[in-house]
Amino acid sequence: MQTSRYMNQDCVTLQNEHLSLLVTQSVGPRILSLSVPGGENLLATLPDAATTRPDGKVYRFYGGHRLWHSPEHMPRTYDLDNDPVEIVPVEGGLKVTQATEPLTGIQKSMQMVLAPDRARLTIDHQLTNRGLWAVECAPWAITQLRPGGTAILPFNQEDTGLLPNRSLAMWPYNDMTSPNVHWGRNCLLLKAEMPSPFKVGFANPRGWLAYWLDGCLFVKHAKFEAEKAYYDFGSSSECYCNSQFIELETLGPIVNIQPGQTVSHVETWEVFRDVAEPKSELDVKGLVARFRLE
Repeated sequence: MQTSRYMNQDCVTLQNEHLSLLVTQSVGPRILSLSVPGGENLLATLPDAATTRPDGKVYRFYGGHRLWHSPEHMPRTYDLDNDPVEIVPVEGGLKVTQATEPLTGIQKSMQMVLAPDRARLTIDHQLTNRGLWAVECAPWAITQLRPGGTAILPFNQEDTGLLPNRSLAMWPYNDMTSPNVHWGRNCLLLKAEMPSPFKVGFANPRGWLAYWLDGCLFVKHAKFEAEKAYYDFGSSSECYCNSQFIELETLGPIVNIQPGQTVSHVETWEVFRDVAEPKSELDVKGLVARFRLE
């Protein structure tokens, strides 16, 4: 495995001709860098971002991509991940495994497989219950990206006649009048230049979320299971933004993980190059058709 130093962390490189990732060995499991040839890291780097737990211990965010479990709660969700992780090669990629969390008895791992001939990555996020009792939670995959771009959050387009076909979860700090939020008929466009935090969640049967930055379109996709329950008023996708970063988040359904059981949440990432910034729903419609996002 090719190793390097990035953000003062020991990292392993996973790459092909179209995409390059840096996966840290020092902490995690985390992906700290995602880039196309000749391009900058699309992920946010947050070496100083941190929050203090009630017990006085400091949780560091680092940036990049991480695995959490919902619902968000302090300190349970913020179990520290500052210790080295185990990284082993798998066919076409890597598997990264963290030591069992002392607060929850949950062990996190991410298996990443890079397609050989395109900018496509599949990540299998796994939560294993190493404790003595069942744990109710949901896998939660969070990707922090650099600000300055535009997020595309697609609405459900199922024709339900006289019945509603969508709902949105809103957080109390949201400014609903922000000029950086474009409320469309079939999607929400969020300009990642928010002076104050903004977060939205929604059931997402279309499965994908996208973010445009520096001429690249980053798309992540996760399966939506309509017959199952989700946290945050039924949200399978969420987006959080502030002045430092924007997060594209997908969640699995609520599960009761029995001792010794593992649950899996799979995301597929793709990065498309030479893409003009989407500024309207018409632009988004063109991207959906061009990259077959439906």
